Amino acid sequence: MAASEEESWRTYASDYIGLVLLLIGYLLIQFFVEPFHRMFSLNDLRISFPHATVERVPLTHDFLYALFLPLALVTAINLATRAPPHKHHVTLLPLVIALVLTSFLTDTIKNTVGRPRPDLLARCAPRKGTPERTLLTIDACTQTDHHTLHDGWRSFPSGHSSFSFAGLGFLSLFLAGQLQIFKHAPHGSVVGHTEKVVRGDLLRALVCGAPLLGATMIAISRCQDYRHDVWDVTVGGLLGWTVAYWSYRRYWPRLSSGRCEEPYEGPVGGGAGEGGYGRVRDEEEGGGAGEIM
Repeated sequence: MAASEEESWRTYASDYIGLVLLLIGYLLIQFFVEPFHRMFSLNDLRISFPHATVERVPLTHDFLYALFLPLALVTAINLATRAPPHKHHVTLLPLVIALVLTSFLTDTIKNTVGRPRPDLLARCAPRKGTPERTLLTIDACTQTDHHTLHDGWRSFPSGHSSFSFAGLGFLSLFLAGQLQIFKHAPHGSVVGHTEKVVRGDLLRALVCGAPLLGATMIAISRCQDYRHDVWDVTVGGLLGWTVAYWSYRRYWPRLSSGRCEEPYEGPVGGGAGEGGYGRVRDEEEGGGAGEIM
C-alpha cells in the first residue's frame, strides 16, 4: 500500500503550507497577544493556591516527552522495519501537524477565555489594603514580571495536557497500528464482509497504552503544581487526543483495518482518487460492522 519511492514531497505542498501558516499563527499569538483578564476577588479560594516556582514537568520536559520522544521512537521503528521513504514521511508529518495545530488551538482558546489560574493571587500580589469582597481588575496587581502576571489568566485549557496528549496520543495510535492490536483479518467471503477479529495480546496492548499513561501523568502534575484544575487538564487532554486522532486518520487507515500498519498511498495527485487521500474501500481494509477507530 506504500507509495512509490519516486513520489515527490511536492504532492504534500498544501499540507506544508498549512503547517507553516499554523506555526506563524502560533508564534504571533505567543509574542503579540495578551489574554482576556477576567475580574477576580481576594476572597476566592479557587485562585488562592501558592505559586510553584519549580514545576514537576517544566515546559522543556513537556517538549522532551511529547515531541522529541515520539519523533525518536516512530523513526526508530520505521528504520528497524526498513520502511520506505513514504512511510517515514507520513509518520512524521502528521505528528508535527498534530502538535502545532494543538498548540495553536490551545493558545487561541486560552487567550480568549482568560480564565484565572488557581495560583492567580500569588502571581498578582495585590496592593495592600485592597478590599476583599470587591471584584478587581488586573490594575490591582503589583507583579512586575509581565509573563508571570499575564500567564495567570491562561488556565483553560491546559497547554501541557493538550500538547502531551497530541504527541504521546499520536505515538499510541501509531504503535496500535504497527502492532495490529485491533486488526480485523478478512476471513471467508469478502463479498459477505465476513471477517475474523484478531486481538493483540495484553503485552502489546500495554505497550500501546503506555504513552497515554505518560500523558495522563503530565496532566495530573499540572494540578499538583496548582497551575490548573481538573477541568483545565481534562479539556486539554481531550483536545490534544482529538487532534492527534484527526491528524493520524488523514494519513493512516482505521486501527481495525486489515492494513492498519500501512499508510494511505498519498493525497490527490499522488495516485489517489478524487476527493481525498488514497483510501481503499471498506472491504479491502477488512472493514464491516464493529469498526474500531
